[in-house]
Amino acid sequence: MKYKLTAVSYLNTKPLLNGILNHPIEQDLDIELDIPSVCADKLLAGEVDFALVPVATIPLLKNPQIISDFCIGAEGAVRTVCIFSDVPIENIEKIYLDFHSRTSVQLCQILSREYWKIEPEFLPAQEGFINEIGGTTAALVIGDRTIDLESKHRFIYDLGEAWTSHTGLPFVFAAWVSNKKIDQDFIHRFNEAMQKGIETIPKLVYLLPKPHPNFDLQEYFEKYIHYNLDTSKRNALDLFLEKMKANKMLQV
Repeated sequence: MKYKLTAVSYLNTKPLLNGILNHPIEQDLDIELDIPSVCADKLLAGEVDFALVPVATIPLLKNPQIISDFCIGAEGAVRTVCIFSDVPIENIEKIYLDFHSRTSVQLCQILSREYWKIEPEFLPAQEGFINEIGGTTAALVIGDRTIDLESKHRFIYDLGEAWTSHTGLPFVFAAWVSNKKIDQDFIHRFNEAMQKGIETIPKLVYLLPKPHPNFDLQEYFEKYIHYNLDTSKRNALDLFLEKMKANKMLQV
């Protein structure tokens, strides 16, 4: 029997995928790659056995189980989940919310209310929304699309950095989640594959194309993305899910 999984297709997932593809467990998997929101939709619909999903998906599942000791996390700045603006945060009137991830949308709304103490109008984003940034209109942009925006806008607010400043904790953006029981021996081998992928980052950076000439892949993987789902990240995840529940008026 093969397990069917879907994983986020972003750059930050490449070390984990490399671990899977270079481990015997790859023979036991049917792998798909999608943007975060589609990963979540497939898990919710029962189309896959487990997935690397935005953690805001967890409360929507009937029997959610985090099945791996690895995740997509940050301990401070994450670099690829940011609000881009041409005015300071206190002058922002509207924020487009990237449609790729439920978690980042929730995090942006929570931080706006609790940390920055602003009340902008949140706008649903569609393709091309990045071009709408200007004046007092900002945008939450996530993933690889953020990389070429760093030099185009005067103000950049990193959500990972803001969360840590607000709570003193790291953050978990995505985790490996199932909606049913997964064999423990498989989980053990899956964690082995994850660890192998992280250990091969120094070699992997030579195989991946740079998304931008000035983008340091190894620095991104080793400084900005933290893959181990340790105790502090689990505590941070619990706190984030509590805040989601408390802020029922926020979008999922």
